[in-house]
Amino acid sequence: MERNLKNVLVISFGFLLLFTAYGGLQSLQSSLHSEEGLGVASLSVIYAALIFSSMFLPPILIKKLGCKWTIAGSMCCYIAFSLGNFYASWYTLIPTSVILGLGGAPLWSAKCTYLTIAGNSYAEKAGKNGKDIINQYFGVFFLVFQSSGVWGNLISSLIFGQSSNKVEISEEDLACCGAYDCMTNDATNTTGSAGPSKSLIYTLLGIYTASGVLAVLLIVIFLDQIKSDQAETEREITKTPSFWSTFLATFQQLKDKRQCLLIPLTMYSGFEQGFLAGDYTKTYVTCALGIHYVGFVMICFAATNSLCSLLFGKISQFTGRKLLFAIATVTNIASIIALLLWKPHPNQLVVFFIFPALWGISDAIWQTQTNGLYGVLFEKHKEAAFANYRLWESVGFVIAFGYSTFLQVYIKLYILLAVLVVSMVMYGVVEYTEAKSSPGTPTTPTAEKVWIVVALLRGRECFCEITEQCPNALKREQHTDIMIFTGNDTMIISSA
Repeated sequence: MERNLKNVLVISFGFLLLFTAYGGLQSLQSSLHSEEGLGVASLSVIYAALIFSSMFLPPILIKKLGCKWTIAGSMCCYIAFSLGNFYASWYTLIPTSVILGLGGAPLWSAKCTYLTIAGNSYAEKAGKNGKDIINQYFGVFFLVFQSSGVWGNLISSLIFGQSSNKVEISEEDLACCGAYDCMTNDATNTTGSAGPSKSLIYTLLGIYTASGVLAVLLIVIFLDQIKSDQAETEREITKTPSFWSTFLATFQQLKDKRQCLLIPLTMYSGFEQGFLAGDYTKTYVTCALGIHYVGFVMICFAATNSLCSLLFGKISQFTGRKLLFAIATVTNIASIIALLLWKPHPNQLVVFFIFPALWGISDAIWQTQTNGLYGVLFEKHKEAAFANYRLWESVGFVIAFGYSTFLQVYIKLYILLAVLVVSMVMYGVVEYTEAKSSPGTPTTPTAEKVWIVVALLRGRECFCEITEQCPNALKREQHTDIMIFTGNDTMIISSA
């Protein structure tokens, strides 16, 4: 098996095991720990800590520990959160939520950095386009990763389903479901059943904790170590950046206007995921069908998301990312408009599954293509760029959860629509800027252009060719000298 693909699969299944546990726990927090809002508070603390983590920790940990051990160590933070749920209180759940949040950004940044380096490494060896391989690797990852939503919900449904009871929802309560929900409606918070027994809760938490431990073991044993910058020479390695330079790398990344333009798109990822998990499941599914249907609906979303992640990762090399982003935009806009107009009713059971399926299609594009876009645009500053990705996505989550209890659903849908439109406008500017700055056919060297003269020495024969960019691969017989001329007539000669 090709080495890079093996490593991609190891990371993918490690994340599958880890987020099978965390995803299930996240969706159950408000139900398992409703006393004084402990469950919701723990989720808020997680994302707040994740924002802080995104600002500072990823570049430092990845540089000190490397991608592999950053991933393994961060996964242990998620296990701590599972253990905190065994004896949930303000003194156990909140501290473990902080630990999880601090580990979240390094985990995702290290994963994205690893996949990007692996993709570029394979592309260089195979003579293929780096961004196409990166998109394929992210597609494989999200194919496996997104299925964690299926297994996490299935496990909790099978265990808690033993003690759950269905409840009839009155027409009066149904009138308060959907976009124009009655915010004081009690039907959205009751299932007509007693909570699960302690033994069932401990059984579930035991399974989730074991799943997290297996994830760590999989990474430690089977994942190959990889350098954060394989192109560094020994001299460059000795020139270690200052602490403050590394510490502020995430903020320094914002000097790149492309990073700033991508902030709305990155935040939208948090907005749209937060809406589905927090608002659609509550005001549409639970309100009209009952809480026992939430798991099935989220399984539909996760399954669709997983399959489409692989599909879009594969076809992106033929369609390009712009077409896929357009498909996701149209799908989300159509879904938002339909959700504004639709009044959910139990007799329309199929419709409850259509929306999460459409949401899964669009989310698969947002996840694979946005991650791939970051890897391509910010190849030289991958750690800081992906830290910004997690930072702004977390801000989107925090905002979505923050106004969740204060605004009606139709207002949230309008906000979602507005953020999506702004995101696509800003993304369009990025694509325009990239297209405008791509190499053309210059007539004279300038300070902005780099000319590369490749002299191939074959015995006594010598010939030269002038190109705008260095070829991905050159077949050399004896020796190659690469001479780089800039507009200032400076010359760098390197033996390759």
